[in-house]
Amino acid sequence: MLNHRRPSQPAHRQRGISLVEMMVGVTVGLFIVAGAATLAAGQMTENRRLLLETQVQQDLRAASDIITRELRRAGYDTFPEAMVWTPDPSASQPGSNTKAGLALAQGSDVVTYQYDRPSAPALASFGFQLATNTIKQRIGATVQDLTDPRTLKVTAFNVVLQAVGSQQLACPKLCDDGTQDCWPTLALTDAVVTITGEAVSDAAVSRTVESRVRLRNDGVK
Repeated sequence: MLNHRRPSQPAHRQRGISLVEMMVGVTVGLFIVAGAATLAAGQMTENRRLLLETQVQQDLRAASDIITRELRRAGYDTFPEAMVWTPDPSASQPGSNTKAGLALAQGSDVVTYQYDRPSAPALASFGFQLATNTIKQRIGATVQDLTDPRTLKVTAFNVVLQAVGSQQLACPKLCDDGTQDCWPTLALTDAVVTITGEAVSDAAVSRTVESRVRLRNDGVK
């Protein structure tokens, strides 16, 4: 009697991945996601810091520009003819410009100045102050914020006067002795404005700006 053998069946072929391979893949994926998340968080932090630095710089520069523009007006007089010299001995000789120059550290003002406003002659006295880390502008008796205390904390505000020499003003004729020694001279003075501030939300974001302005209405000697 013949023995008929059943042909052997082929071995079952594995499909998919094993548990070990899956765990390795998940671990590698988690490392990649963690690295991407760290990179994205770093970029967002750097972008936020850059935005804060730009805002602080712009706010300080805007305040500095307003202050220097105002200080340039110091000494303006509506009636300059009262300060013009005349050769007629019977005429009243020129008086000094009582509004010329800047006063520093007068009362609560860091800097005080004067000039005529034709539309509001009563508002002849002005100033800038530093109170509660905010630069304030004084117009007559009214004081208002110049910087925004919600975004900018001003830690230092200073105005310094620097004499830069004098300039002789030409007259139509020489002095009696034939020289120019009697010709008037104009004092040249610069006001240096320095402001330091930091972001309210991040004290590490701090900037300092400095601007210089030539006073245009200094006294004539």
